[in-house]
Parts: sequence; structure tokens; C-alpha cells
Amino acid sequence: MIYLDCNSTTPIDPRVAEIVQKYLIEEFGNAGSRTHEYGNNAKVAVQKAREQIASVVQCKREEVIWTSGATESNNIALQGLIEYGNKNNKRHIISTTIEHKSILEPLKYLEKKGFEISLISPDETGKIKSCDILNELREDTLLISMMHINNETGVKQPIAQVAKDLLNSQVFFHIDAAQGFGKDIEALQNQRIDMISISGHKLYSPKGIGALIARRRGFDKVPLTPIVYGGGQERGLRSGTLPVHLIVGFGLSAQLALKENDKRDEYCQKIKDAALKAFSELDYKINGILNDTISSTLNISFSGLDSEAVMLSLKDLLAVSNGSACTSQNYAPSHVLKAMGYSDEECQESLRFSWSYLTEKPNWEAVALRIKDLFYS
Repeated sequence: MIYLDCNSTTPIDPRVAEIVQKYLIEEFGNAGSRTHEYGNNAKVAVQKAREQIASVVQCKREEVIWTSGATESNNIALQGLIEYGNKNNKRHIISTTIEHKSILEPLKYLEKKGFEISLISPDETGKIKSCDILNELREDTLLISMMHINNETGVKQPIAQVAKDLLNSQVFFHIDAAQGFGKDIEALQNQRIDMISISGHKLYSPKGIGALIARRRGFDKVPLTPIVYGGGQERGLRSGTLPVHLIVGFGLSAQLALKENDKRDEYCQKIKDAALKAFSELDYKINGILNDTISSTLNISFSGLDSEAVMLSLKDLLAVSNGSACTSQNYAPSHVLKAMGYSDEECQESLRFSWSYLTEKPNWEAVALRIKDLFYS
């Protein structure tokens, strides 16, 4: 069985696993320990990893704040601006209806705290129009928060255009880049993006490590306040003992992603092209916009076939999903596809295939035959 659920979590690159093991077993020092070489070695390794992460998005290493993953990073980016927003009478936030739950749920919390939330819906292709975001800007707008690449459809969002529209604005701009960091690289190097949330387990690192990149504007830091208090690590914004082994692994993942990006993208695109060729004689629909989707994702519906039935038929060939892993314990129609105008029935037909440069090339012809049999069963 071939694993095709990489948007949920990727496998660990063997090179990353090797260095994680080294810092888990041999170099196990606490980066906060100042009195011996174990602590110093850990500190040096953590700083190197910051530089590796920073190089992907062209920021300074001190602008990289370690977290447990993009969910925590998103919460810091949103909740961390509450105090500033209240103090400066800026309580309006713009986001979209296709965001991950780690954005939508904190926004509900902020709404209870007196903030006004404007959510923009996509067109039928799953893409947000930058002009729709621009039209919502107000004098009291504090923040725009949107995703880089949608986790369900793989559709790239117009973050470069929104950043351009904000050049003469003081509104903070936050990107949830869990799916795009280290894959669609140039878009995140835009210096007008103030904050970027990233996760290691979407980029061939272990689960449990991520970062919030918070760029300075000149000498001014993003005015975030912590949502967790403790020993004051990470410049007081995110307290807690640093998981050095995870950080080092994530740093190496970032370095490899930058170095190998073109080769990885080419390999992933070949897998997608082969899938579409094999499916060409089936009655299917692409959920999203094919020519503006990341090369490693395909969200597709086979007309009249329930996704659960298709997954059951393919269970010995492929591991796939029909939605976000964060909401898959109790299946409900995808809020992303619903925002695109899909009916409950259409949502129930959708399947998400997602792969990586570590994925063995599937036998798509065998997959297509299985699905073809369902049409006649």
C-alpha cells in the first residue's frame, strides 16, 4: 500500500531521522544550560536551525520563534495581538472561509473578546480574490490572516497580490504556510508578510515542532504578547524547554527543501500527470483549479461515487483521505468545498490524494481499474 496522505503528515526524510536521533541520544543537552559543553552544543545547534529556517523565507534568524507546530503559531499570531488591538482601537480582522480550524477557532474566540471578523469566501475554483480582501479594509483593521496553500484542494492563494496591496498600509499580514513552506518558496520571501506559521511534520520532520516567523518592520517588532508564560524562552514569547532534537531536524528539513526544491517539484508533478492520464477515461471532476495547485496534491471527485466506497475499494493499494485530518474523526462535509459552493453530496464524493518526493510512484492504472469497477457495481 502506498501512502498518499502527505497533506496530513509527511514521512520523515531518512537524513532528518538520523540527525534527530543524534540529538535525542548523544547531544541531549538543554539549550538553556550555560555551564557546560552539552548546553553550548545544543544552543549552537538551535541557532543553526534558526538560520536554516530563516534562509527559506529570507528573514533574520532572530525572527524565528520555535513552537510546537502551526496550530500554536497561528494562535500566537492571532491571540498575541489582542492587547495591541484593544489599546489602539483596532478590532477588525480579515480572514477567509477556507482556513484551517487552527485559524477559524481562534477567530471565534477573538469574536467573543469584542473583535469583528470578516470572512471572505473563494470562487468556485477554491481561490480567494485579492480584491475581495482589499475591499474589506477599514481604518480599524488590525490583521489579515490567510493560508498560503489550501490543505484540502492544494490551491495556491494570492498572497503576493495581497502583500502588494498592503504596501502602504500598517495592517499586519499573517500567512498560515503549513502546506507551502519549503515547497512554494518564492511567495513566502515577500518582505511585506509580517508573520508566517509553519510545521515540521508537513516537511519531512517529526511531529511536535514548528515556528512562527515574525518579521520586523525596520526596528519595530510585531507587537505580540505571549499566550503561555514560564521561563521566558524565545524572547519571552513562547516559554518552555526547547526540543533540540526536533528543532535540529526541522532545520535540516528546511535546508534540504531549499536545495532540492526544483527536483522535488518535478517528481511530484510527474506523479500528478500520471494520475490524470490514468483517470482520463473515468467520469471525474477536479475540485480546485488544476493549473494553480501545488504539484503534490489532487482533490478529485468521481461522479456518483461516495468517497468512503472508493477508499474502501483502494485500501490495499493506497492510503488516501477525504478531508482534513484535524476533523476526520467524525466525518462532516468539507467546510472548504462548501465555501466553494459544493453540495453535501458533492463534498461526499471528494477524495484528496497527496504525495511527496519520498513517495513510490503508484500504479495508477490499477487504481483506475478499481474505480472503474465501482461505476458498474
